[in-house]
Parts: sequence; C-alpha cells; structure tokens
Amino acid sequence: MAKEKPNMNVVFVGHVDAGKSTIVGRTMFDGGAVTEQEMKKLREEAEKHGKAGFEFAYIMDNIKEERERGVTIDLSYKKLVTQKFEITIIDAPGHRDFVKNMITGASQADSAFLVIAAPSGVQPQTTEHLWLLRTMGVKNIAIAVNKMDSVEYSEEKFNKVKEDVGKLLQGVGINPETTAFIACSGLQGDNVFKKSDKMPWYKGPTIVEQFDVFPAPELPTNLPMRMPVQDVYEITGIGTVPVGKIETGIMKQGMKVKILPGRTGTGIEGEVKTIEMHHEILPQADAGDNVGINIRGVGKKDIARGDVICDAVAPCPVVEEFVATITVINHPTVLAKGYTPVFHVHTAQVPCQFTELIAQIDPRTGETIKESPDFLKNGDTAKVRIKPAGNLCIETQKENAFMSRFAVRDAGVTVAAGMCTEITKKK
Repeated sequence: MAKEKPNMNVVFVGHVDAGKSTIVGRTMFDGGAVTEQEMKKLREEAEKHGKAGFEFAYIMDNIKEERERGVTIDLSYKKLVTQKFEITIIDAPGHRDFVKNMITGASQADSAFLVIAAPSGVQPQTTEHLWLLRTMGVKNIAIAVNKMDSVEYSEEKFNKVKEDVGKLLQGVGINPETTAFIACSGLQGDNVFKKSDKMPWYKGPTIVEQFDVFPAPELPTNLPMRMPVQDVYEITGIGTVPVGKIETGIMKQGMKVKILPGRTGTGIEGEVKTIEMHHEILPQADAGDNVGINIRGVGKKDIARGDVICDAVAPCPVVEEFVATITVINHPTVLAKGYTPVFHVHTAQVPCQFTELIAQIDPRTGETIKESPDFLKNGDTAKVRIKPAGNLCIETQKENAFMSRFAVRDAGVTVAAGMCTEITKKK
C-alpha cells in the first residue's frame, strides 16, 4: 500500500458570522468530498429551516453531530485531498468550542485560516483569536477575507481589511508582509476551490491552493510515545479499546506501555497487543495517527479519558505543581491567587489552583513588566505557579510541546490559555 499523503490539521477560526462554515462547506463540496446528492439534501434542509444559503455550513454541522455521537474506532473526519496533503478540517463554531477542540480533540492544528468578513472587518474577538492561535503554537496562519460578494468585490475594501488585520498581526508578532490575505466568497465560491473572474486585481492563491503553501507539519516521531486517551470502548471479542491520537513518538505492537496517571496516580503497566486504524490492524502507528488499541493486562476500570498511554521506558511525569506562561483571554473580572478553575490539558480535565502570580510579561519580548502582580486582567500574559487538585500528566514546552499546552475554563468559558514551562514531579 502506497504511503498516503501527509495529514495536515487545519482550523478555521473567526467571528461567529464571518462565514467560516460556508467556506469550509464550499471547499468540501467543490473538492468532491461531498456529493451532489448530499448537497441537494442539505439545500432542501436549509430552505426548510428558512436558511437558504446555509447549505454549505450544514456540511460541517452534520459532521459535528457525527463526531459528537462518537463513531466507533474509526475516527476519520471529513478529509480533503490536495496535491500535497490529506487535510483534516477543524471548523471552530465560536471560539469557546475552538479552544476545547484544539486542546481536547484530536486536533492540534498545524495551520489556520482566520476568516474575516469584508463588510464588517476586524471584530473585538479577532485579537483574541490571534492570541489563541499563537498560544496554542499554531505558527502558520493565512487570512481569508470572506463575503467579497457583499462589498461588490471592491479592492479598496479588501485593502482596508488587510491594513487593519495587519496591525493586529504585528501585535502578536506575526509579519503581515509574509502572511497570505485571500479575497474570497464562500457562498459564491470565489477563490475557494476555483479561481474567481470577478476580482481581476487579486493575484494571490485560492483557499485550496493555500493549503499546499503551508509548510508540511513536522511529525514529532522522535519524541517519546504519548497517546492521550479520548474515549474507552468495550468491544465484543476484543475487550477494552482506548481510542485517541498519538501526539508524539511511535507506537509498536508488543511495546511495553504505562498508563498515567491511571486511577492510582502511579500508573498501570501493560503491553500493546493490537493497533487498529481505519479498521485495519497495523504493526505500528506514528505521531498524528488516530488509533484504537488493545492493551494486554488493562481492563475497563484501569483506564479513562484523560489518561496518557506512554512508552514505559520514558513515561510522562505526574506533577505536584508546575510553572506556566498564560494569557488571560476572557475572565469576567480579574484573575487572582487562589483561583481554582478547570484545566484542559490534552484530553484531561483537572481542577488546578493558581498558587502564585510570579510575573506579568510582555508577550512579544518575554521580558518582565511587573514582578508578583496582585491580579491579572484580560489580555495580560504572565508567568504563574499552578497546583493540580488531582493527578495530572503534563510536560514542559521544552521537553514535549505537544503535551505542554492547556486551556483554562470556568463556567463554560475559556478564561485563559497557556503552556507549561517547568514542573515539579510528584514524589
């Protein structure tokens, strides 16, 4: 079997009405990932709900339901095949879901499109979305200036948006000169899959061409094996099957593994009996693969969502406390010492307490603005000390960036996002 094209996870982020889902749906439809029949059904459904023109958005919404229903072992999302890649598209409904997806889903995005609607331009959340992408380590970002049809395909309007977004990009340390700005219309299909003849002034790539401009993701197969558990199934004839994405390293049949923190906090040892991907049994799976596995000596009660299956030779640390760099995104008042929200780290959700606000820092330079601030407010970046209330596996940005990122959530809102920089292991 020929090696498939490398997979790339691409996230579409933007304000709620910027038309992300429509662009994504249009890409899928024009790219042949959705059939004419399916499209006709969605169009009828959209009209029935009084939402004509929403049929493209429905494509992604249907997939979302599909995902939420928890498909068996086969965790395939809608795939789009380009010249260079197999693209997995993550559509982020609003940014709250986006963070959750980024952190707990099988969706560490490699690249991102920030979608801005030409008529409304920059929105208050635009800065937030950019911060989030940066904090999550998404380095490759392109800007889709959508709904060009609503501004009569005006070059002037496009340039205005480009200038405004450019300022924000500089603010988070991204060079606007080297960033692609794509003039498009998801609804009409201009410059999404097909080049548009309505904007002769636009010389850049289409959305689909841009996928291939993004650099190929570097698969961290050289790091120790880590597979955060997304779900655990009981399958007749096989037994307990944990499912998830291998974040780093290579998993092999017969490999000795350790499940951490496990129920006890000290982990459980086992051996990989079988690895299954897309209903095929494989001798090994690499970083980036979504798999279902069976582990000798591990039963249903030994393993749960949020555990990490590690190479027994180089297990993931369970931490007593850790130091992290965070950016406050959306706190109703101010964040102070003693605050104990829920941390979403890989697939784990653990309450953690902010035990010390070490320093407020300038996110662009990393320099200290203020030592031991009394509190942090929205937009602040800081170095903080955190103590998990339960057992938590996390690694430092330096040791394993894929296992260092987290989101801080409280009452259904993402309060902050960050990454771990130092750890103190549990004794």
